[in-house]
Amino acid sequence: MTRISRILGESEDPAENLALDEALLRAEPDRPVVWLWRNPACVVVGRGQRIAREVREDACVRDGIPVLRRASGGGTVFHDPGNLNVSLILPGPAPRPLEAIGELMSAAVAKLGLPPRLGERGLFIGQAKLCGFAVFRTRTGLLAHSTLLIGTPAERVGAYLTSAPADPKPLDSHRSPVASLADHGVRAGVEEVSEAVLSAAAGLFGDLETRPPDSTEEDWRRKLLESRYRYPAWHTDGRQR
Repeated sequence: MTRISRILGESEDPAENLALDEALLRAEPDRPVVWLWRNPACVVVGRGQRIAREVREDACVRDGIPVLRRASGGGTVFHDPGNLNVSLILPGPAPRPLEAIGELMSAAVAKLGLPPRLGERGLFIGQAKLCGFAVFRTRTGLLAHSTLLIGTPAERVGAYLTSAPADPKPLDSHRSPVASLADHGVRAGVEEVSEAVLSAAAGLFGDLETRPPDSTEEDWRRKLLESRYRYPAWHTDGRQR
C-alpha cells in the first residue's frame, strides 16, 4: 500500500520553518511527504516578487512584522498562528502540481463542511479566497504548499499587504477578497483543522507514517539557512550567498 510521511515539528523562527519547507524537497524523498506548520506573525513574498510592490513596509516596521522570501513562486501571504501552512512534497515528475495541492485542500475543506471551489492558484468559498497555492519544482520532485486561514481576520492580512497596483506586472500577487474558516462559520481549532488535512492526505496517498525530520533533511535545512534564509539579501531581493 502507498504510504505518506507526516513530518513533525515547527519552530518559532520563520526562517527555520521556511528552510525546512524547502529542505523536505531537496532531500529527495522516495514517497509523498506532508508537513503542517505555523509561523509567528510575518509576511512571506514569492521567489521573484518585489517587496515594495507587495508589502506595506511602514506598517511591518511599526508592528515588528518581519518580511521573508520563500523559494516558490506565487503570491505574497501573511502568516500568523491563525493560518495553517500545508506543505506537500511529491517525488518524481508530477505534471499537474497545482491540481495535487488543490485536491488535498479541497478534500480537507469539504471534511470541515464547506463547499470548496478551485480557482487560479487558490481555493475559494463563494467569492472569498480561503487557501492560496504555490509550487517549487526540482528535477527530482516538487513542493506544493498552501495557506489555510483558520481564524486570522481579513483586516489583519490587509494591514500588511498592498492593494493591487495600478500598473500590474507578471509577478505581482493576484489580489482577491479573503475570508477565514471562522468567517464562514466553522468553529474549529488548529488541531481539528489539522486532522481534517491529514485525513484527506491519507485518503489520497495512503497510510500516514509520522516522523521527525531525518538527518538528510536537517542537513539540507542547515545549508539552506546559511545560503538563503539567514542571509538578509535573500529576503530583500532574492540574492543567495
